[in-house]
Amino acid sequence: MGDRSAEIMRRSAQLFPGGVNSPVRAFGGVGGTPIVASRGQGARIWDADGNEYIDYVLSWGPLVLGHAHPMVLDALEQAARDGTSFGMPTELEVSLGELIVKRMPHVEMMRFVSSGTEATMSAIRLARAFTGRDAILKFEGCYHGHADSFLVKAGSGVATLGLPNSPGVPAALAELTLTAPFNNLEVTRSLIRGAKNGVAAIIVEPIVGNAGFIQPLPEFLAGLREIADESGALLIFDEVMTGFRIAYAGAFERFDVRADLTTLGKVIGGGLPAAAYGGRREIMRQIAPTGPVYQAGTLSGNPLAMAAGKATLTALTPELHTIIERRTARLVEGLTQTASRLGVPFTAGSAGSMWGYFFHEGPVVDFESAKRSDVEMFRRFFHAALDRGVYLAPSAFEAAFMSAAHGDAEVDETLSRLEDAMKYAHA
Repeated sequence: MGDRSAEIMRRSAQLFPGGVNSPVRAFGGVGGTPIVASRGQGARIWDADGNEYIDYVLSWGPLVLGHAHPMVLDALEQAARDGTSFGMPTELEVSLGELIVKRMPHVEMMRFVSSGTEATMSAIRLARAFTGRDAILKFEGCYHGHADSFLVKAGSGVATLGLPNSPGVPAALAELTLTAPFNNLEVTRSLIRGAKNGVAAIIVEPIVGNAGFIQPLPEFLAGLREIADESGALLIFDEVMTGFRIAYAGAFERFDVRADLTTLGKVIGGGLPAAAYGGRREIMRQIAPTGPVYQAGTLSGNPLAMAAGKATLTALTPELHTIIERRTARLVEGLTQTASRLGVPFTAGSAGSMWGYFFHEGPVVDFESAKRSDVEMFRRFFHAALDRGVYLAPSAFEAAFMSAAHGDAEVDETLSRLEDAMKYAHA
């Protein structure tokens, strides 16, 4: 770490818990002091000391076009000149909503909010109201934001910091959250059947990105659909991370399983704070003012975020998505071959422009198998990659991302640098 970044982090530590405004940024899972971002362009970022990195975090997923994409910047400039916030309806929010529905026709009606947490907690409130039930079921290692109901056996920073649950969540509320292993239909069905007063919703990341990158077994999501139909629970796909990443139109396109409610974020804001929840019209019409379920937000549908999201989805054509997907697969295949050649225990995978890896022979099918990954080797690998100019998520339990700006040259350069980093970590 350079002197400038260190000095900024010293100041930051006096202002923010751990010196950061989101826990996983603190390098708690890898040790050391975070680098401080200064600027980004395309596939690359620079820290406050002028060091350059190829970026595979991409603001934790939103920047599918890369940093400072010209279409997004132009849209933001125009929107800002017209006014940064109104607290009134705008055509921009209608236009972005129409783009989402065109790709995801099962999202018949939606509500924009400002964060993924806001989207998921609102979807759960809606599901409870619609079904008249209180309990929900989630999966171990899945992270659905930091609302109270979700901080039970959660992934992301909760897993990185080794917290089983979060203090501050009332026990009575935690008892309403059932947890099952990802990819385990038998336990899921048993828990649902054993719930005394029924379950309002089953919420799941279609592909887990917050316990590392874990794909569903072929029958899993379809099985959840069946369980939801049998029990009267709503099926919620949390696509805050996977939406417009794992397929051009998200999980429904990739897996042919239709959720009752879907939560979106990250990509739909184009790098600005925006999220949404939506689904079947009969359910969404329960939201105020057409129904009794209250949810509101001053900055919901903010014109800057809507403009950035509209530009991003417009630029992300099916053809461009396919190009990014192929490059992502080539990167993962190259890393897998490198690990095999070096004799490093390793398993990796990708879906669309989302990818991930574990220092573990695999298979990794749930959070328990993810935790068998060699975390110490990951820490060495992370710092070796950082020293060689590749920025990866500072946690063994987070997915990685690719953008349109990562060309073949960046992939080749990354493979070369990460081979050297893997040799160092394995030595």
